[in-house]
Order: sequence, then structure tokens, then C-alpha cells
Amino acid sequence: MNDVPIRPSVEAFQEEQHRALLEVAEAIAQHRDLTDLFHELAARLHRVVEFDFLSLVLHDASRNVMRLHILEAEKPSKVRTGTEFPIGESPSGWVWEMQQPFVLDDTETETRLPELLRIFRQNGVRSACSVPLTTAQRRLGVLNFGRGTPHKHSEGEVAFLQQVARQVAVAVDNTLNFERAQAYQWQLAQERDRLRVLLEVNNAMVSKHDLHALLIAISASLRRVIHHEYTSLALFEPATNMMRVLALDFPQGKGLIREEMLVPLEGSIIGRAFRSRHPLILDRAAMEEFDSPTSRLLRDEGVRSVVSMPLTTHDRVLGTLSLASLRDSAFELGDVDLLVQVARQVSLAVENALAFQEIGELKNKLAREKLYLEDEIRSEMNFDEIVGESPILRTVLKQVETVAPTDSTVLIQGETGTGKELIARAIHNLSPRRENTFVKVNCAAIPTGLLESELFGHERGAFTGAIAQRLGRFELANGGTIFLDEVGDIPLELQPKLLRVLQEQAFERLGSTHTIRVDIRLVAATNRNLEEMVAARTFRNDLYYRLRVFPLQMPPLRERQEDIPALVRYFVQKFARRMNRAVETIPAETLDVLARYAWPGNIRELENLIERAVILSPGPLLRVPLGELKLSPEPIGDNLTLRAAEREHILQALEATNWVLAGPRGAAARLGMKRTTLQSKMVKLGVSRKR
Repeated sequence: MNDVPIRPSVEAFQEEQHRALLEVAEAIAQHRDLTDLFHELAARLHRVVEFDFLSLVLHDASRNVMRLHILEAEKPSKVRTGTEFPIGESPSGWVWEMQQPFVLDDTETETRLPELLRIFRQNGVRSACSVPLTTAQRRLGVLNFGRGTPHKHSEGEVAFLQQVARQVAVAVDNTLNFERAQAYQWQLAQERDRLRVLLEVNNAMVSKHDLHALLIAISASLRRVIHHEYTSLALFEPATNMMRVLALDFPQGKGLIREEMLVPLEGSIIGRAFRSRHPLILDRAAMEEFDSPTSRLLRDEGVRSVVSMPLTTHDRVLGTLSLASLRDSAFELGDVDLLVQVARQVSLAVENALAFQEIGELKNKLAREKLYLEDEIRSEMNFDEIVGESPILRTVLKQVETVAPTDSTVLIQGETGTGKELIARAIHNLSPRRENTFVKVNCAAIPTGLLESELFGHERGAFTGAIAQRLGRFELANGGTIFLDEVGDIPLELQPKLLRVLQEQAFERLGSTHTIRVDIRLVAATNRNLEEMVAARTFRNDLYYRLRVFPLQMPPLRERQEDIPALVRYFVQKFARRMNRAVETIPAETLDVLARYAWPGNIRELENLIERAVILSPGPLLRVPLGELKLSPEPIGDNLTLRAAEREHILQALEATNWVLAGPRGAAARLGMKRTTLQSKMVKLGVSRKR
């Protein structure tokens, strides 16, 4: 009798369970998100299963642990998703391994798994049932049902929960496969984008030889896969032991960070990356540890994340490639992996660019040196030796021997045509720099507007007509000597730059902020009175005193008349050989006239006259056009008396030595002069032995 009313109730309950299973299947078909699915499952299953907690625990094969993925709870729980349980210390691990349900009727009477029981009790769980989530292909995890009250689980109830778990297992497996496929697609897309970036960087390296243009192209490519607002390329300068920001791409910046800035190694972000040879990733807090001026400027710009990559080749570190963002924690380890590959390519590009730059500079320097050497070969002032034995000339040459081995600046003063350039060359040839270049600049022959470019060089586009980079004379003279002839003609506005070169051995090309350091020795010459120019404020006094470290005064030819016969013979031989003439005799009368001439044009005037004389002399006798000379009348008065007294004194010495000039008992020794000097004076004074 009692069975009759119970059977419809059991049948109704079973029908309700079947309906619930259908609804579970329907929910599974409609949801791909596990969290949404479990939220709906909890609502539908509540009609047929009593529970307060529903959780999904999946097995992590990489760590071999059970991890809580989803928790649906009626009351707040202290357990958080992501919590991991060792397999041997939890019901979920036992269920996953044994593939059997685990039933817990009352935590107060249970003695197994004491650590888990403690967690259950803390969260108000008194009873639980765990069933395996398994498909035909693999074991996924466990589905847990929990109550806040003790409960005796029947076999039918456990069987129903297993049926629910089998359907949920299919949904979980599908979702995990879908997520895995999406993750794989995202990974492939990311890998494709990164490979595209590497290809674009490689193409930029091939097509762009300028490092600034290369950085802009690289920055644009990287922005598609890594968020950043700032990119910089910095190279190490051994001369300053600092980093120089060679190229910068920061369109949103305030202008505090600029190209060509020098960054110290100590206390700077890029200095740390450079020295450690490892990538450096910093957030805002980590940036506070760096106290260099540029690090402070980065913070002032609003930068909150930085990654700096060393640019390393097989044997050295060239510099750094840095990215920065105005966002917090903008860079991840995956970004660093890509940047390591980009940095390798950029390192090759920088190394090649530096090599091409060095080769280009050497090529330009060799080409300019070739032009200079060709000019020297053609130069009319290319004497084989300095001609003359006069005491005043010997005094100058003694000073040259004294100053030449040093690196001191020399200022040669004297009239036009006295041989100042020849003395400058002698200083160079007697110095330790003689194996290097001697560069001459005639400051008076170069237009004022072009002189700065000629001396210091210019960059492409520095001014109208500057279609290519040009090396200046100071760069060309690096390691050697630069001779500034007519230095008094340098414009006043250019003199501070020349002063800086003398003091610091450094300058910048026109149109550039990059400092170039050189090792040069300066020899200057002028025919102007620099002291008067300083007084007239047309020449800087500090530059004058910096030039006048060792002054040399070249005597005019009228003060070394005893050298005129030797100079005449030297020029006759030079031009006769060049013109294939056989000039063998120089009349004594001619030498006497030439010795008495004042020579306002000095040696250059004498050289030009002798060249014309050789042209006019078809035979062995030199025919000098003396009519071209404006001879002064014979001296009178005291000068005549002095000349006569000197002539008489020489005659007495000659008579006393029986006209023997050389030797320890000769007239030259008695008069305290060289034999050649005595011969010159005899010609000058018309002294000859009567036969």
C-alpha cells in the first residue's frame, strides 16, 4: 500500500533529472565560456541537486597539480580560483587518478586528508561529492559539489552527478580545445607579425645607410607589435667614455631629450645595459634608482616604462637600442625576445655604418691629401733646401731647430716673400709629425664666407650648395701640422672657433653638433702687424697670445744681402735645368748690382727676376734685365764711411794672410766669419785681388 504513492514521486524525480540533463546539454550547446556555462548550470541543477558550492578543478600536466578554475558559491569563500592542490593531498587528485567518485558525508566525522578538511571547515563545507571529468580521449579533471550541511549521498544521486559530469566534460574539452586553438592562432599571428618586423628591419638595413633614417623605420615597424612612444639609438664614444644619443624618435616628447646628447655610463639606464651586456626592463619605481641627468629627464618627460637592449657584435658592445612608454609595465618578456633579435640586426647595421663611415672618411682624406701633395709638387715654393749663410738667417734656423721637436704653436712674422712657408715646412720636417700630413691654408686667398667651411668642414645641407659632406683642413691635418698663412686675414667672428681648436683640439663641422677631436700642431704666419690689429680691435688679443707661443721673425732680403749671390746661383741652376739651358757664367757686376738692390718683394721678387733672366739668356752667360730694377743711389755720408771702413778692414785681413780665405790662418778666421760670408762681402764691396 505504501509503494503506490511513492512510485509516481520517484518517477517524477527521475523525469526531472532527465529534463535537467537535457537542459545541461542545451546550455553546453549555447556557451563556450566556462564561467558563463557554470553559472547557468548551477541555476538549472539546483532544481534536482541540492548544493551550496560547485567547482571545476582541472589537471595541469606541466606542473602535475590540480588547479581550481571555477567556483560557484552561495556564500563568500576564502578559496580563490587559481589555487593549486598536490595530487596526493586532495580528493580531486584521487578522483583524477582513480577515475572514481569521492564522497564525503560529514567533515566533522571524516579523518582522511586533514589539510583539505581544515580548508573545508574554514569555508563552511560539511559534505561533498567529487566526480571525474573524462572524455573518450583524456582525463580533464574533477567536478565538485559541496553542501554546508552533512549529507548522506545515495547511489542514485552520485550516478546522476556522474552523468552531469560526462556531459560537462565534453563541454570543458571543447572549450579548452577552442581556447587552445585561439591561443595557437594568436601565437601564430604574433609570430607572423614579429617575423614581418624582422624582415622589415632587414630591408631597412639594406636600403637605409643613414642610422637616423634606419631608426625611424625600425621604430615604425616595432610600434605595430610593441606599444611604445620613444625609441633611441645611443653609441659609445671611447674618447669621452660616454654614450651619445645618435638618433631619436620621440614625436610626443617635450624636447628635453635631444639627439647628440652625451650620457654618462654611471647612473644611467643605457649605461647599465651597455656595461652588463644584458637587456634591462624597468618600471617607474625601478627608474627611480637611476640618478643621471638623462634619467631624470626621461622621468620629466613622463616615461613610465623602459627597455634597453645592448647592441653587441662578436667582439664588442657598440651601444644601446632603447624603447620607452608613457604607460606602466608596457613591456613583457615576449617583447624582449623580439627586441633581442632586432638588436642583433641593428648591431650589424651600426657596425657596417661605422665601417662605411670610417672608410668614407679615410677615402676623402686620402683624396684630399693627394690633391695637397699634387699642389705641393707644383708649388713654386717647393725648395730643396734653405739657401743662405748670413748670421741673421742662421739665428732663425737655430730657433727652428729648437722649437721643431716640440708641439708648441709657432707664429712666423715677416714681409711677403721672405720664405715663411719654407720655414713652416722645415718646422714640420724636423718634428715627430714629419711622417704625417702638412696642410697649408692661405687665409687671404679664400673668400670670407667660405673660410669656416674650408677650415672646419660642413655637413650635407649645412648651407645652399652644400650637396655633400666635406672634411675641413683641420680634420685632414689630424696627426700632422696645419699651416695658416696670412692668419691676420681671418675674420673676427671666426677667431673664437680657431681659439677653441688651439685650446681644446675640438670643433664642430658647419651644420653639425657632433664634436670632432683632432691632434694637430699649428704653425701660423702673417705679414701684418698683429699687435696693431689687437690695439685696433680687429684681432682678438687672446688668440694673438695663443698664437705667439714661439714667435719667429723672418728677415727681409735687404738685411741678408750676403745671401744674394748664393740665392742667384741656386735659382739659375733651378730654372736652367727646368728649361734645358746651359747657363754657366754670372757676371760679377751683375751680382754687385743685385746685392745693392733693396728687394721690396724679397726672395719671391728675386726668383721671378732670375727666371726671366734665364729665359733671356740663350747662351752660357746670364743676362739679367737690370733695367727693371729701381736702384737707389750709392749711399753717402756715414753709410759711405761705414762701407769704406768695412772694405778697408777686409782688404787689410786679406793682405795679412796673402789673400788666403779659408783655413785656421785664413782671412775669414781672422775676421770671425765663414769663408762663404767673406766671399759674399767681397762681391758686395767690390774687393778683388789685382793681378
